[in-house]
This record gives sequence, structure tokens and C-alpha cells, in this order.
Amino acid sequence: MGRDAARRYGFEKYLSSVDELAADPSIDAVSVVVGNDLHLPLTKTLLEAGKHVLCEKPLAGSLADAREMAALERNTDLVTAVGYTYRRVAAVAAIRDRIAAGELGDLSVVDGRYWCDYSCDPGAPLTWRYLGAPGSGALADLGVHLIDMLEHVLDSPIVSVSGGSLTNAIPTRPKPLGTVVGHEIGAVSEEHGEVTNEDSAAFVARFASGTSATVSTSRTAFGMPNGLSFGIHGNAGHAAFDWHRPAEYTFNAFSGDAPTGPRQVIVGPRDPYFAGGYPMQAPANGAGNAESFAYQARAFLDQIVGITDEVEPCATFADGLHTLEVIDAVVRSAASGGGLVTVP
Repeated sequence: MGRDAARRYGFEKYLSSVDELAADPSIDAVSVVVGNDLHLPLTKTLLEAGKHVLCEKPLAGSLADAREMAALERNTDLVTAVGYTYRRVAAVAAIRDRIAAGELGDLSVVDGRYWCDYSCDPGAPLTWRYLGAPGSGALADLGVHLIDMLEHVLDSPIVSVSGGSLTNAIPTRPKPLGTVVGHEIGAVSEEHGEVTNEDSAAFVARFASGTSATVSTSRTAFGMPNGLSFGIHGNAGHAAFDWHRPAEYTFNAFSGDAPTGPRQVIVGPRDPYFAGGYPMQAPANGAGNAESFAYQARAFLDQIVGITDEVEPCATFADGLHTLEVIDAVVRSAASGGGLVTVP
């Protein structure tokens, strides 16, 4: 895989082990994109070698590992960050700005969902994604993005959850015959194993601001290739976003003494990240997944060289730990039949 990536993208070299990478003095920063349980040991090795680290979400494979990673962050001067790319979507950032400016008034109803269909096939192999503890399934894979995005847009942390519910649509899956990468469908055996984490989850979140949100996530929602969306209502306006239409958002507010009615707003140079950042400086051009990763990389590199006033800094390991604490609270709420659980 390293050889293929070097060939495709023109890199001068590739390394075949973390030890080689850590020992290479020409490498200053590393993006950790591996299985969740490997985040802590790889990050620890890299930080001890003096490398800045951008770690993929979720921060770690367990809450204990995440706490150790947050402790590593507190004890280093190196830049540490976690990859929450949806913070960088122009439409999402534009809604955040409108809320901060009071254009929606006092918030009253918030609904967020991240529904995907990559696990709908019951014949898909039983990979590591299906073998973790409760909370490590759809919540850890998809819910982390939704939790962080809602907190970011509302500019307020989740302080408690209730109504937690975890469900499993496909209780067993066939064991793979070989290595499976990502969400690929590989060869499988006739032997099945138990899926130990959730296909879907739902809960009610309460934020420090007093606002509540209904939140749901699923990896078995047929027809939803990447269904990240949210709607936010206040007493003076409404805004909504759907990743299936990433270059726009819906906005509705008063004009005089009457609502304007919901209207489609196409993102453009007036919105965050767009001016000076997208390939074409005109509305509805270039909005997509790649741009979010590019801005995240830009923010990470800016932090390394000490530029902090041009692009908003990345989420921290502490942010990633908080997200997993929210997930842990959802799991505990579900275990208690939906009871209220405070987030540390």
C-alpha cells in the first residue's frame, strides 16, 4: 500500500514501519489513520520521537486510551489534533456564524442525524468495526462527527444525555477469509460470528447553554450513503444542512413581521473557508469532502508553524476525549433503560 501511494502521488519515499517513521529526522508531522485500538500506541511512539500528530477520529478505541492520549497532550509542547473534518464545511460554518449573530433568536428545537448504509449487507465480513464494546459501532464511527459538529455549531458542550438506545439490525456476520480494508466487501467463510456493538443509536443531548437535541446515528439506513444532517430552530429563524447537498443550506427568518419561508442558500465567497480557499471563487463551486480535509491539514500545519489567526485551529485530544465521554454516557443511559447520565 505504501509503494502504491508513493507511485500514485509522487512521494519520494515510503516507510514500512512506525519505528522507521519515528526515527526519520526529515519527518516533522504524522497523520495517524489506522484501527482505533492502535491510536494510543502509535501516537505515544510518535510524540516521544518529537513528531506532531493529527489523529483520525474517534480519538481512541477505548475511554481509558483516550484519557491517556489527553494526558500525553497536556504534557507536550508538540501540536496534537483530532480529525473532525465536518467543522470545515462552509455551509456548516455559515450556520454557526448565523447562530452566533443571533439570527435564529433563542434556540428551541435541534435535531441531528448521521445515517449511512455501508453495513446494510448481512453478508459483509465481520471486521474489527463490528467487534468492539457497545458504543464502538455506529456511535464511534459516525456519532463522533455528529456530536462534535452539533457542539461546534451551537458553541456549547453536551453536559448530559438521556433516552439512550442501542440497537443491532444484523446480529451475526460471516468471518473474513483474508484482510479487509475500510468498508470493502472481501471474501468470507461459512462460519459466522457475533456482532458485539451497535448498528444504530439514539439519545437526547442537553447542552451547557440549556438547549436540547435529539440525536441519532446508524450504519444500516438503506439509501443513505452519507446522510449527515441537522436542523436548528429558534424563535426567530431556522437553519438546516444536509451533507448530500454540501454546497448549500436552508435558512428561514423574519422579514418585517412575517417569515420569509425556507430558502436555499448557495455557499460562496461571503461564507467561511470559501474566499481564497476554493478552486473557483464563485458560489456552488468546489464544496465537498476533499476541501474539508484540505482545510483541516492547513489548520494543523498552521498550528505547527505558529499561525493561528487565519484558519480556526483543529480540535484537540481533549475534544476527542470529551466526545468519547458523551458516547460513554449514551451507553450507560441505554444500559439503565434510558436514564439521565451526566457527562464529566
